[in-house]
Amino acid sequence: MMKILVATLLVYALGLLFAAVGSRLAGRCTTWCCALLGLPMWVVGGTVAPFCLALPQLMLAFLAAGMSVTALAVGTALAGAVTNLGLALSVCLLRKRHCAVADRDEFCRKCLLLLAACGVLAVFVRDGELSYTGTGLLMLLFVLFVMMSIVFQHKFTYGDTIKAVSTSEKHPSPQLAAQEYGYTAHTMAFPVMSVRNALTNLAGVVGGLALLAGGAQALLYSATTLANLTGTIQALWAATLISFGFCIPLLVEALNHPLGSVWKWFSVRCRYYPPDSLPIQLLNSAILNLTLALPISSLMYRHKLPVGAQFRSYEVPVCAAMALVLLLPPLCRHKLKRGQGWVCLALYFAYLAAALLLPRAGA
Repeated sequence: MMKILVATLLVYALGLLFAAVGSRLAGRCTTWCCALLGLPMWVVGGTVAPFCLALPQLMLAFLAAGMSVTALAVGTALAGAVTNLGLALSVCLLRKRHCAVADRDEFCRKCLLLLAACGVLAVFVRDGELSYTGTGLLMLLFVLFVMMSIVFQHKFTYGDTIKAVSTSEKHPSPQLAAQEYGYTAHTMAFPVMSVRNALTNLAGVVGGLALLAGGAQALLYSATTLANLTGTIQALWAATLISFGFCIPLLVEALNHPLGSVWKWFSVRCRYYPPDSLPIQLLNSAILNLTLALPISSLMYRHKLPVGAQFRSYEVPVCAAMALVLLLPPLCRHKLKRGQGWVCLALYFAYLAAALLLPRAGA
């Protein structure tokens, strides 16, 4: 049994590595391909960037639902949203050397959209299954999310300033120069159009997706094996090892820690969104986990998607509470507060303790 456990943990580590490398490579090369096709950067910023950040959770949920491992499909989506907000976004807000900055209107709209997704889940999973009506409403919210993101990027690209909110203790100017915050700020220059560049980036997209699919498959195998070996529920591993593993690259970026010279070089070279936009991108990822990963899982499962008691009792309420905590200060006081980070972090650890000590899946 010990040999099986060690081998499973090794597969888990390799799965995380493949998923991290594959998602970054696929995301960067996809944005390059979009640029080579002549798509405006405001379209890329509103669609490709948030989608690529949530790509690991989307891929694992897709594979898990296709294999009828619904607990991991639902758990990856919901626990991933909670971990991204409660851990990575909290770190962004709590950093003192680098103040988090976001467009106030966009930040509030995305928090409201996340609250709406949580509300749909709370209403339409009360009987333990995500109804077809709930799936349709989540897909409608996904369409609304895409439209909102594209409109914001277009307005922002052709505007001069944004209404900024920040965690800075000083009183920053409510207007922030667009060129200092825009999608193309601090990002890699796109390659010159040529057949070689087009084929190279297309190969990068295919290779990145292949690595990501292999990593997701390895994580799916390791989670189910660990659940069987330890006699625990699969939702527990989705809430801990999988969601935390997917969050590690985002934590490294939020902390501005290199993690290693090789990874720092790779992550900078494969960056597909501005560093200063990480708070908004984390919100986008959480929204996509709820409005895209869950409907995709439901469609792949081809039945009403089972949603266990643990997800209804822990993940959905905690995600809604975090969205409310993030929304109120920018909405009422036009400012981000570091205290929001502490509250979200406390909610995350309370959720983690409840998931570990009082698991309810299948109840």
